[in-house]
Amino acid sequence: MISENARYWIWISKALGYNNIKVKRIFKLYNDIAEFVHGGEKEWKHCGIFTPNEMRKLNNTKVSVADEILSKCSELKYSVIAIDDEHYPQKLINIDTPPAVLYVNGQLPELDNRLSVSIVGTRRATRYGTDNSYKFAYALAKYSVVIISGGALGVDCASHRGALSANGITVCVLGCGINYKYLTENEGMRNAIAQNGAVISEYPPDEPPLRYNFPARNRIISALSDGLVVMEAGIKSGSLITARMAIDQGKEVFALLGNNSPQNEGSNTLIKNGLACPVTDFMDVLSEFNSNRGLYVEDEKLDFDNISFTDLEAVPVKGKKTAKSKNSTNKKDKAKSERINASVSSDKTLKPEKAVKETKNVARKSSSVSADVNNKENADVRKSISDLKALGLSDAAVTVYGTIGDKPVHIDKIVSELGIPVFKVLTALTQLEMKGLVTAMQGRMYVLK
Repeated sequence: MISENARYWIWISKALGYNNIKVKRIFKLYNDIAEFVHGGEKEWKHCGIFTPNEMRKLNNTKVSVADEILSKCSELKYSVIAIDDEHYPQKLINIDTPPAVLYVNGQLPELDNRLSVSIVGTRRATRYGTDNSYKFAYALAKYSVVIISGGALGVDCASHRGALSANGITVCVLGCGINYKYLTENEGMRNAIAQNGAVISEYPPDEPPLRYNFPARNRIISALSDGLVVMEAGIKSGSLITARMAIDQGKEVFALLGNNSPQNEGSNTLIKNGLACPVTDFMDVLSEFNSNRGLYVEDEKLDFDNISFTDLEAVPVKGKKTAKSKNSTNKKDKAKSERINASVSSDKTLKPEKAVKETKNVARKSSSVSADVNNKENADVRKSISDLKALGLSDAAVTVYGTIGDKPVHIDKIVSELGIPVFKVLTALTQLEMKGLVTAMQGRMYVLK
């Protein structure tokens, strides 16, 4: 897909440069960008927003440069989404310097009405950092959260791979052209992302990775997200730039609690200064967002405490050699891209024996709790087990339903009483809310509706 007006917006970005506030001002002034382009110097002066140097650049830049870029995109089968296109994210329009166009390899998900979380951090990540990046991304992706990161070594790479292993959707925002041979060790991963998500950039396909491109790229990562998690970040890490941008954009910012190592100095400082909410588990992130978003996992066999980390062996970290060669890594990613749309039921990253055991435990607890439902003082307003099953509720939801009465009960008490992991309780409560059986109150309290 190539936007009808992409030619004009590419010309504008080539003339005025990237990350330019004038792009948004032009967008606000003109319903039809062709009017601006064909109006020429007289029209541009009439706008009253350009410096003499910008006027010279507009005059000296030929529209044919945009035609060459579009031809290259067609050859590579990249999409080009201009700022005035209906598919352009409103989240980007909300910032001061939205990109004039987005170059896309894959399918950019509809991000304006879907929860998305960015995971960023150091390229020199420790195993603690890569493990948590992978695990957070995997678990959030299982809750249908879109994972966004920058495709770099370390934390970024682990986050993308975690989402891919969960058969989730992830978006990789590059600081260079999509076609540029940047970090070839991640090429297979980027190909896999394009199969079930998108690799995007504001730069034309062959634009090199110039140093100043990356801080500018970070504004897109934060803008496309509802929340941002800083996994590991040194005091001079570019991830702190992304965090500051997210704060300025009014996003939720989180930071993984770490030790006193240099890799955690920046992220720990965010926490100490009250700029980021400390997290130790993916559920700390989910719980900050409205449960009405419908974030729940339907597959009760999921065991987030026993995620396989075998794919982490292929995660390149700056300053370290990976155990696998580039060729073997690309073969693994190619295989992953071919099976990326497999159903959750075929997910082999989980330990099946523990999943079956846990499902049986939930079923037993469901029977014991539900058997006592009619003995509670408000039994007359309760649904029977058969009624609950008829509504399509999971065993865990039936179990949780049996613990809620006409007086508000805190989620922690439900977790403690049932001994069920918090993510399953939250999933069950979301299902019950959607069926109109319980009401969520302030302070994570729940009551029968």
